[in-house]
Amino acid sequence: MSDLSFVVPVTLFMMSMTLTPGPNNVMLTASGANYGFRRTIPHLLGIIAGCFVLFCSVAMGLGMIFERFPVVQTALKIVGSVYLLYLAWKIATAPPPQFRQEGARPLTFLQAATFQFANPKAWVMGIALMASFLPETGNPWLNALIVAAFAELVAFPCISLWAGFGTAVGRTLKSPTSWRWFNGTMGAMTAACVFLILG
Repeated sequence: MSDLSFVVPVTLFMMSMTLTPGPNNVMLTASGANYGFRRTIPHLLGIIAGCFVLFCSVAMGLGMIFERFPVVQTALKIVGSVYLLYLAWKIATAPPPQFRQEGARPLTFLQAATFQFANPKAWVMGIALMASFLPETGNPWLNALIVAAFAELVAFPCISLWAGFGTAVGRTLKSPTSWRWFNGTMGAMTAACVFLILG
């Protein structure tokens, strides 16, 4: 690809989209606080991988399926909302670390990647990214891969800040009561994101 005019606008676009609150960033904050940054890395990488596949799929025509068959989009919204409410409940009811069962773990790579297809913010990013910033010259499929990969390169440090912020918050929470308040708030914020999906 000889046309690199997308670099600056895509950087600004992705920073504005991934530094602002949304389902992913709220869950990353909760995960960072409850499990630490290192154990949240698979969640981070799952978001990046899921969005990359989603963005490429949009460029290859997946978005047109929603236009032709609105029932598919409706079904995806319902499934995404139910799953998000389930995650919100898990976050809200998570016990303080000192009382946590040994098997408790953060979201896995695959769970985080799959969730992106039900995440309305990811769809907005993907559609806007491919509609606005794909170079007009060169192989369109290669262009889509490069733009999507570059977008996720920008996104990774941005969403990592949210996991890092959560990790820092977790170090300040000392009492079981403060943990319950924090997890309850994060769960409520995650559940509130359902309004974005169904709105």
